[in-house]
Amino acid sequence: MNLSRDTVLAALRRLTLPDGGDLVSRDLVRALTVEGDAVRFVIEAPDPEMARRMEPVRQAAEAAVKALPGVGAVSVVMTAHGPAPKAPPSLKIGGHPTPQAGPARIAGVDRILAVGSGKGGVGKSTVSSNLAVALARQGRRVGLLDADIYGPSQPRMMGVSKRPASPDGKTIVPLKAHGVTFMSIGLMLKEDEAVVWRGPMLMGALQQMLGQVAWGELDVLIVDLPPGTGDVQLTLCQKSHVTGALIVSTPQDVALLDARRAIDMFGKLKTPILGLIENMSTYVCPNCGHEAHIFGHGGVAAEASKLGVPFLGEIPLSLDVRLAGDGGTPIASGEGPIAEAYARLARRLVDGGMA
Repeated sequence: MNLSRDTVLAALRRLTLPDGGDLVSRDLVRALTVEGDAVRFVIEAPDPEMARRMEPVRQAAEAAVKALPGVGAVSVVMTAHGPAPKAPPSLKIGGHPTPQAGPARIAGVDRILAVGSGKGGVGKSTVSSNLAVALARQGRRVGLLDADIYGPSQPRMMGVSKRPASPDGKTIVPLKAHGVTFMSIGLMLKEDEAVVWRGPMLMGALQQMLGQVAWGELDVLIVDLPPGTGDVQLTLCQKSHVTGALIVSTPQDVALLDARRAIDMFGKLKTPILGLIENMSTYVCPNCGHEAHIFGHGGVAAEASKLGVPFLGEIPLSLDVRLAGDGGTPIASGEGPIAEAYARLARRLVDGGMA
């Protein structure tokens, strides 16, 4: 008798399963091959438990095929359908904001400081990251939220690139860098990927990063806002309890024009202005020591006096600040005149009960 697939299947049909039927009629035989005198096939059980119970059937099938004329070797493997592997939870950032009755507190966060400016290019993100590091060096428990969703630069400046984990697809586990708990939408995107969203998507993303991030126990959360007076600023001030705003500006009149608009916006949103910071205030030549006022000097202090709000300090302009930011180690984490300027700013905020 010639050995063939049909011969093998006929032998397997004669084996009755404990719960009725046979291997062939129940469609449990897979990958049957007959090569010369060798026969190989797989018995696929519905689940792992059934596979264990069907081990006697596998042995009987092997014996039945081995008894066929012309069979020299038989290989019978038992396998089983398992439950489909669970896909890792998928966290989607962005989307329409969820309804909220009013400002909500962030669990574990004592104070929220918004760092804003009316325009870009004044070093607001640099001030935010260095202030966060300086406060952490003062012993404060600090978080930093990069809310500049269209242009997130904080991951580079803080020296982190790992994607935050989300064990349940809802809660986001932030990263730690230089003693600061850190979150940015830039960590959820490819480095060169653009965010092309309308206002509701921005608002939903910010709401997620405020409410779904496991910030833990923080003395202060610093929020680095985007330039201007738009949806992100409105959402932050209307959906969370912001302690107050820090306004960053360079000394020249054009920058101060936009800073005034930011101050007016926070006033309309009933968010206190805690003080003004003059960034890129002076430049000291590292070669000859000459001090130059490239953008002017003292304009922010004069504006603070005019508005009746605190002037919190001056941050000099230095190449080292740029090198440190590009290198992922904020200059406030080291020593030197710039680090000391940020340390003075942090001490003033701590002593004033703002951080």
